[in-house]
Amino acid sequence: MHRTIIAALLAACAGIALYSIMDAVMKGISLVIGAYAAIFWRLVAGAAIMTPLFAFSGQRLPSARVLRIHAIRSVVIAVMAIAFFWGIVRVPLAEAIALTFIAPLIALVLAAVFLHEKIGTRSILGSLLGLAGVGIILAGQLGVPHRPDSALGMVAILTSAVFYAVNLVIARHQAQQAGPIEIAFFQNWIILGLFALPAPWLLVMPAPGQWWLVVLAAGLAIVSLLLLSWAYARAEAQVLLTVEYTAFVWAALMGWLFFREPLTLLTIGGTLLIVAGCVMAARSKPGIAEPEVEPALS
Repeated sequence: MHRTIIAALLAACAGIALYSIMDAVMKGISLVIGAYAAIFWRLVAGAAIMTPLFAFSGQRLPSARVLRIHAIRSVVIAVMAIAFFWGIVRVPLAEAIALTFIAPLIALVLAAVFLHEKIGTRSILGSLLGLAGVGIILAGQLGVPHRPDSALGMVAILTSAVFYAVNLVIARHQAQQAGPIEIAFFQNWIILGLFALPAPWLLVMPAPGQWWLVVLAAGLAIVSLLLLSWAYARAEAQVLLTVEYTAFVWAALMGWLFFREPLTLLTIGGTLLIVAGCVMAARSKPGIAEPEVEPALS
């Protein structure tokens, strides 16, 4: 395997691990002050970290076309984030991450619609396996003690997965057009601007002992984004697809360590079906990323 691909895979693995740990930190904060406030203050901390980094790294302001890509992905991520973090307050971390694994299959459909890629038999079978896996995970909640609003939490997680699929389609294109520092800088500020709109009515201050957790979550999110942006600029999305599944291991570990969340056999079985479906649907000829000639979102 080419060294560039290996480096991209290692960077993506590290990025997924840090992002999974960030999810656990954010769940802890969200349980106290709510998902909206937790995301808002994480974005404030993230913007404070990225602004001097962007300013002193000699970055140039992007063109209007690239700025439009940043804005589109930021809106998608804003919806994805609020749905996900609202959901994980009500759903165990491992189950939440397992449900998000349906996103690559949704991304295949989106690629077919917007990029006119042909959906083959393997993709259809993979999608059916993935849907079966989701059904098993949802069925596993029947008869198990859970929060009254856990069903809504699962709906929120699945909604987040749809937007995450859109994010996957855009991320590859964005990484070809801008560097990791630029992506992290504009993503933090644009999403913060969106979240600031309802702040007068919804914003809650963290407790004094939570501020270090907010800064930790921001730092983890930024380093993860930098690593993943670097990886996606050097390897095709299909190469990095399987790396996403390592998040389940981290989520199960974080959920057990910090929230005493049990891991059921049905959740594991459903996850294996989703992963098998995604692997089946993935293309069989990975390669090194090549610069794009004609932007798809211009």
